[in-house]
Amino acid sequence: MKPDDTMNIILVGKSHGKSRVLALNGKTVLAFTLVVAALVVAAGYAGYSAAVIQAEAGQPSDSELVAMWQARLDSQKAELAGVQQNVQDQVDALTLRLGEIQGRLLRLDALGQRFVESGLVASDEFDFNQPAAVGGPEESLPTDSFSAPDLTRMIDELERKMQDREQQLRLLDQVSSRQKLEDELYLEGRPITWGWLSSRYGYRSDPFTGKRTWHAGVDLAGKEGSDIISVAGGVVTYASERFGYGNLVEVDHGDGLVTRYAHCKTIKVEVGDVVQKGQVLALMGSTGRSTGPHVHFEVIRNGKTENPETYIKRASR
Repeated sequence: MKPDDTMNIILVGKSHGKSRVLALNGKTVLAFTLVVAALVVAAGYAGYSAAVIQAEAGQPSDSELVAMWQARLDSQKAELAGVQQNVQDQVDALTLRLGEIQGRLLRLDALGQRFVESGLVASDEFDFNQPAAVGGPEESLPTDSFSAPDLTRMIDELERKMQDREQQLRLLDQVSSRQKLEDELYLEGRPITWGWLSSRYGYRSDPFTGKRTWHAGVDLAGKEGSDIISVAGGVVTYASERFGYGNLVEVDHGDGLVTRYAHCKTIKVEVGDVVQKGQVLALMGSTGRSTGPHVHFEVIRNGKTENPETYIKRASR
């Protein structure tokens, strides 16, 4: 439409036959269009401004942001403290278990040392006073530190192995103790460290009367003051003078077996003493009914004498 053109707008009323005509030229239409566009732009700007104001109103202030981040930091610190406490508890538990394992290892070392000293194992093969020798080439692969669960599993496995070893060593210790006890009670050997057989067991000519008499033991002559030793472990049941025997020591070895050592110069034990095989009981002399320094040695089983030469010649266990 050109500015000089005219546009007629016909308005019809409710009453029939009546109407009005508005004449609009181009300038009027253009002005009207600009006014409408300005109103639309103003309305849009007003809506945008309202939205911006509303968005800014929803954002926290600087102080609120600081408070929010402080609260979050405090929460993270509390979580970190909890994690640290948990790790410390695990370390304390592992430390306690390691202390228990160390104590058990010390007992195992002591028990192993007993076996070395007893001769059950060779001392040059097992040295329980030194750590076990280990080694190997360094690997070129990357290595990682053990984690707490890994250490826990390793300690569990180590404890299982130690428990198995402890049980085996206890059984071995029982067998060893039983064998040692049996060896101690096993009667064999001579009751002297030096000397010779001067009179045998059985009938003989009495050295004082010349008559045929029963000799219930054997005589072993030697140097006066030399050692008289026990031929087996046992308990001293008599240690004093007795008619005919002079100074006498009597040892009970259990199972009805008793040994006697007579004519002693000096007695070195007392009644009730527990003696070991090879322990000195007395010194050789010539007390009682004797013609010179010797030891009269008897072996009695269940109240009856036996030939001591059987036990003197007996092979060691």
